[in-house]
Amino acid sequence: IIFLLFIYSALIFSSCASHAPVLPQTPKGGATNMGFQFSTENVIPVVWWKYGLNSYTEVGFKMGMPLSGAGFDISRILMKKKYRWDVLNLAYNYAANSSFDLSYYIFKANKKEKLKIGEIPLRTKWRGFRCMVIPDGRYKGIKNNQSIRFGFMIGRRLGEKWGFETGYFHDFRGGFDPENI
Repeated sequence: IIFLLFIYSALIFSSCASHAPVLPQTPKGGATNMGFQFSTENVIPVVWWKYGLNSYTEVGFKMGMPLSGAGFDISRILMKKKYRWDVLNLAYNYAANSSFDLSYYIFKANKKEKLKIGEIPLRTKWRGFRCMVIPDGRYKGIKNNQSIRFGFMIGRRLGEKWGFETGYFHDFRGGFDPENI
């Protein structure tokens, strides 16, 4: 068990990027949402705000202390059915390794849940794919140290205000070399 805890801690505290939160609900025009993001990548909690421009688009801003984990993003619903919707998210993140992100999410609400118009589905799960471009990838001794990472993530809403997201993003240039974090 101690060995597993060590591996888990090493994975958590060796991360180096930050991502914009995407709400597991459809946006509502003129509505503002606010919350906190606890990320193993930032360690420091981040506060975020989301503002719905209409029922398909929302913009967001997040701020960490001291500025680590700050950024902005825009999300757009590409396809919407009764229990499923797909979202494209474009973001810029200011962190230890600042990045530009392009994420594609597939949200799915539980069909057993009785949904009413304007009600937030509580039992929502999602999966997604992300491409990250980190202009300063922190490679040692390389003239062009830009990092491009691809990966996937999954998440689930645990209640009205709680959920989690986890994933894996691989840097094909840096590989698994610990010197390239």
